[in-house]
Amino acid sequence: MNIRRYHLLDGLQDPQHVIRNANALIHSAPVDLAFVGIGENAHLAFNDPPADFEIEDPYIIVELDRACRQQQVNEGWFPTIDDVPKRAISMSVRQILKSGEILCVVPGRQKASAVKASLDGPVTPQVPASVLQTHPSVSMFLDADSASQLTQPPSIEK
Repeated sequence: MNIRRYHLLDGLQDPQHVIRNANALIHSAPVDLAFVGIGENAHLAFNDPPADFEIEDPYIIVELDRACRQQQVNEGWFPTIDDVPKRAISMSVRQILKSGEILCVVPGRQKASAVKASLDGPVTPQVPASVLQTHPSVSMFLDADSASQLTQPPSIEK
């Protein structure tokens, strides 16, 4: 199956305008597949801890915590932490959970503790990605490093 429709968010435009347009579009059709990641602080998309699990708006403006901003520098997206925006547009947690399926890709040893907290711990806003435990159809793609702290190794499908 090919991806037939997608909408990119332009972070250089007025965030309120971008969100209004994106929210209107997403209300017109359900999301079949969400592509997400888990951050070093266990953020889901850019929903940093403590994440708002209740907000119904599909897209929101979030404040990025220092750990999330530093991750952006460490991954090479920005040269210094002062260059990283303090706010971002993110899909809300509830909107992510409304997706028919969720595909989550999490590479790297630096994310191992976040993966452990997200998959082995309780569901809590302090570990935003832990909410993925509540969705019936999540495909989690981990490498050996990001899965290294899990109590029980994930099942491997071939």
